[in-house]
Amino acid sequence: MEKVIIFSAPSGSGKTTLVKYCLEEFPQLEFSITATTRALRGTEIHGKDYFFITEEDFRQHIENQDFVEFEEVYPGKFYGTLKSEIERISSLEKVVIFDVDVKGGISLKKYFGEKALSIFIMPPNIEELEQRLISRGTDDLPTIKLRVEKAAEELTYRNQFDKIIVNDSLENAKNEISEAISEFLNS
Repeated sequence: MEKVIIFSAPSGSGKTTLVKYCLEEFPQLEFSITATTRALRGTEIHGKDYFFITEEDFRQHIENQDFVEFEEVYPGKFYGTLKSEIERISSLEKVVIFDVDVKGGISLKKYFGEKALSIFIMPPNIEELEQRLISRGTDDLPTIKLRVEKAAEELTYRNQFDKIIVNDSLENAKNEISEAISEFLNS
């Protein structure tokens, strides 16, 4: 494996939008599909957006040491990167791009070291983040409150990433990311 790119951010920061942009902009990138125990949301598709599996299956993968990294992000809600997914992308001779939670991003950076570019996407502020989560319409208010509390904690980890990008303007964020990825891939 040559290089990998890791995107992490608090929920609602615009990370997934920016990862999709990168996949369009850089054809050499391939999305690493994360395994999760949470339920499908909206138009998500199993095997495209996530591998949706039961908690029992997830725990079996943990026991089998099938993950590069995994976290219980919320009680009973596990997320993890399967080794088989990295092998699949390597076999395509593509650069892996990860869209993971903050602790997962830190774990992946430790695992891949200098082969990884880790990017932390920051919301302009917590109030804006909360408004984005509300306007998404995918979660109830108690869930949004939980996500906002978690985001405040996750922001304290930002300095453990190679690059911090504040997503206050989508166009500016895209330009900064394009520049960072081009530089990393060509180094």
